[in-house]
Amino acid sequence: MPKIVGRTLLCATVAATLLAAPLASVSVASANTAGTGLVIAEAYLKGGSANALFNKKFVEIANPTDAPVSVDGWSLQYRSATGSAAFSTSGLEGTVPANGTFLVTMAGNGATGADLPAADDTPTLNASGTTGTLVLSDQSKALTLPTGAIAAGTAGVVDLLGYGASNTFEGHVRTVDGGNTVPNGLVRQGTVDSDDNAADFSVTTTLTPTNAADETAPTDPTDPTDPTDPGAPAEAVTIAQLQGTTDTSPYVGKSVVTKGVVTAVYATGGFNGYTVQTPDTGGAIDFGTHTASDGVFVFSSATASQVAAGDYVQLAGSVSEYSGLTELNVAAGGMTKLTETVSAPRAATVAFPSSDAQRESLESMLVAPQGDYTVADNYTTNQYGEVVLASGTKRLIQPTEVARPGSAAAKAVEADNAARKVTLDDGGSTNFLTQANKSIPVSWLTQGPVTVGAAATFTKPVVLDYRNDSWKFQPTSPITGATAKTDLPATFSNVRTTKPQDVGGDLKLAGFNVLNYFPTTGDQLTGCSYYTDRDGDPVTVNSGCNARGAAEQEDFERQQVKIVKAINGLGADVVSLEEIENSAEFGQDRDAAVATLVGALNAATGADTWAYVKSPKTLPASEDVIRLALIYKKDRVAPTGESTILIDPAFTNARQPVADAFRPVGGTADDEFLVIANHFKSKGSGTGENADQGDGQGASNADRVKQATALAAFSAKMQTQYGTDKVFMLGDFNAYSQEDPMVVLDEAGYTDLGPALDSPEWSYVFSGLSGSLDHVLASPAALATVTGVDIWNINSVESVALEYSRYNYNATNLYTDDVYRASDHDPILVGFDLTGDTTPTDPGTDPTDPGTDPTDPTDPGTAPGAGQTPAPTPGAGSTPVAPSESSLTDANRGTVTAPSSARAGETITIGVGTQYAGQRVNVWMFSTPTLLGTVTVAADGTVRVTIPADAPAGPHRTVVTAADGSLIGWTTITIDPVTGALAFTGADLTGGIAAALLLLAAGAGVLVARRRRARVA
Repeated sequence: MPKIVGRTLLCATVAATLLAAPLASVSVASANTAGTGLVIAEAYLKGGSANALFNKKFVEIANPTDAPVSVDGWSLQYRSATGSAAFSTSGLEGTVPANGTFLVTMAGNGATGADLPAADDTPTLNASGTTGTLVLSDQSKALTLPTGAIAAGTAGVVDLLGYGASNTFEGHVRTVDGGNTVPNGLVRQGTVDSDDNAADFSVTTTLTPTNAADETAPTDPTDPTDPTDPGAPAEAVTIAQLQGTTDTSPYVGKSVVTKGVVTAVYATGGFNGYTVQTPDTGGAIDFGTHTASDGVFVFSSATASQVAAGDYVQLAGSVSEYSGLTELNVAAGGMTKLTETVSAPRAATVAFPSSDAQRESLESMLVAPQGDYTVADNYTTNQYGEVVLASGTKRLIQPTEVARPGSAAAKAVEADNAARKVTLDDGGSTNFLTQANKSIPVSWLTQGPVTVGAAATFTKPVVLDYRNDSWKFQPTSPITGATAKTDLPATFSNVRTTKPQDVGGDLKLAGFNVLNYFPTTGDQLTGCSYYTDRDGDPVTVNSGCNARGAAEQEDFERQQVKIVKAINGLGADVVSLEEIENSAEFGQDRDAAVATLVGALNAATGADTWAYVKSPKTLPASEDVIRLALIYKKDRVAPTGESTILIDPAFTNARQPVADAFRPVGGTADDEFLVIANHFKSKGSGTGENADQGDGQGASNADRVKQATALAAFSAKMQTQYGTDKVFMLGDFNAYSQEDPMVVLDEAGYTDLGPALDSPEWSYVFSGLSGSLDHVLASPAALATVTGVDIWNINSVESVALEYSRYNYNATNLYTDDVYRASDHDPILVGFDLTGDTTPTDPGTDPTDPGTDPTDPTDPGTAPGAGQTPAPTPGAGSTPVAPSESSLTDANRGTVTAPSSARAGETITIGVGTQYAGQRVNVWMFSTPTLLGTVTVAADGTVRVTIPADAPAGPHRTVVTAADGSLIGWTTITIDPVTGALAFTGADLTGGIAAALLLLAAGAGVLVARRRRARVA
């Protein structure tokens, strides 16, 4: 199969082409049997499955012609093997190079397999690995094709691949060998399309995914070879002329000579180059007049070690676009140091630009980022040393967390996310997870925690860079974990909390995902394969057996201690557990794993504190290897009867809900409440009606809707069975707050307590987007008793490097036996009052975690009452009292700080003072005293609160009082009027979009990864 030529040859070829045909343009073509149009060249749709070759799915599009072909406005479409309705569709953007390829990647079924090269586009389709129909279409509208053989020339069809047992195909269907766990894919024989899938494609285990830049290496690649002088006549240009005013240099493929001051050097770490900038440029930037960048990246491993920051140099080389980054390729002898004295460039003092055009005008320039930045994602920090940031004080939010799927409001959230996302990199392409690099201390995480939601503060200039389809801030030299903290260009605030917020109430209820807690370790079974640490020692099970957790006992113990400390630290009286081993699958008592966890919890409290709800007599005929469970504190509550498992066809692909009612110790029937634990079908796979519809809800949404409907009916039945209408349904619903399953439960009369009472926090982070898959829903009678809710952000916001599953993966061992990253989902805690005057029996002295240093401030097990909840009085807790406005004088203003202005509904950071760290404070807004929240001061002396959505515009005061009501201080703030303008872009908004922005400002927005059109060298 033809591939595009390498980058060095490409520069010369493009130069010659420009000289010979300066008016050549991008064309649009369709596939045909003559081989003169685009075709699907490779399809690998088993990505991420056990034994997978790659961790993502991909479709490679080939261009056998001598002219580049634009796919702007085109789409990749998918329909299930048995489907006959409209195809699921996802738009394409970009250009397939002449005689080249274009790589389209999609989410995998899991994490197994190698990384793919950088994608040219990333549609949201979820194609089956074994059977279905793919269509490359020259239109964005969804096709509705008949079943059977599709006629050549069918409108909208450029190429079609029917595979497996699909009912739609060209000529004859291409059969597929094996299921998802059989590592193979489909490859076209050459690039000619004979309109017969069976003849054109064959099954292969040798796939060559290649993108438009001719890269076959994994993401975050190093440049392949040193460039050579293409021999074209050199033209003297300024750097701004070289860059041009679009996303592609007007000098691509040409030889130029330019001058600049070296601003950053990357002789090591994989970049193999440096940046230069025109003297005396930068500083204050006016985007109205500044339209071309004054900086450029110089790719030159031959000269990178010969320069230092501050050198004034003359450079001769060829210009190229490498994966979207304009580069000057300089061979040995192409760099000359100049002796004349020039004014040094200055860092551009700008907030992160909201548009690509403004970002392009700063590409490879020094910048001193202005304004607030917030950590949005740290999932790849332990692999590539990069931290995703959001400009402003808010995280990036899942659109369907705050807006209905596919709505204008959801699209407004997407636009806001795209305007604010930028990645802080480490100046290198090191993959810290490869065996060769595990001895290098990982960047950023070694120097301290990097937590989602933390404020990032820039202390040194950085370079604005574009790599791997993302805008990035690069330090001016490569960093690793060995770099001194004082030499890093940014710092992060500490937003960790050592215990949940006080939710009040006579009793407390929590949900906790225990991350595949399996006392049955892999080494107890046969056939298991493992993920291993840097010494080759197994850590977690990969595949080959039914175990899903720890590889060996030592690994299990590392997992267990974190979970035990987190659950005991919650202070809950009843806890719902998800992802715990169903021990019956291993020939043991079904409750064996739950009993093991309860035993560990009791050992930590030093008392017989916890018990578990035993499995009922009636069990499903078939169950998953993971299950749900309920545990409770014996001195606080007791089950009123045997538990009940919902046995319903809707849950054949999910964990069956379990219900039981509880009565407080010493209480009456009026005090009883019903708890139903849940774990719905995941978003990762589905066909037919369960295929990903591209609306943000992922795959299997139809099944989750059925599960929600069945759950609502089950709850009604259980209320009758157990004799109480106070119902809490909690767990991992695998649906964000505005998605269809949650709407079903809302319409059934249940209130989702997280968005209702703790909207600035979410339980999960995926692809840099924060949202809640975990929920506690209350019936009207239960809602009336609720006193508070807290999503305790100890898991989803922490790097995966802290998990037991990453123990000894790097020279810096980031695992500690504390609560942080005990799981990947955050627990939710709910406080509620009893209806009568009954108080549960006082459990007695509050034990601490034996063997834990009682002075350790990060161990929630050492906090007063850890592991036990003191006996409450119904309705206990005092209501904060606002200070009088007359008492707010300049003399007692204190050192409280706040932003000078904010929007109604915006979440802001209030500076209280490090001397108050760990203390509970009340935050008010005057003139009319309004309590914004009672919160715990973080270690850096700050708190986060949300301005009411109905706050009137104009001047106000923010006031902070201590728990005893004494005044700590106050400051002024101006609430900006609502204008309906889209933040960062100025687009006029009305209706649903404006509403979404208000939700977003309230801290309930979501991030959707923005695709930036790839640029072809």
